[in-house]
Amino acid sequence: MELKLARTELKSKPKASISINKIEQDLEKEGEKIYYFDRDNTHKQLISLVENFEKKGFSVYHRIVKYGLDENDYCYEVHIL
Repeated sequence: MELKLARTELKSKPKASISINKIEQDLEKEGEKIYYFDRDNTHKQLISLVENFEKKGFSVYHRIVKYGLDENDYCYEVHIL
């Protein structure tokens, strides 16, 4: 599964994406990691990501981060320990 990383400019589309395998590799190296995912990802995809890592024994914290007054000014923060 590919997830889109958070966009870097408000008016642009998300440019970068990351796979679950790449996230697993990052966790093997660092042990914990914080990711910011774009709002173009579905809530179902993020819940699937959380459940996947919880099954593997990780603690996963997931929340919505609002960075503006518009209802579409948000991204998802996922902290995997």
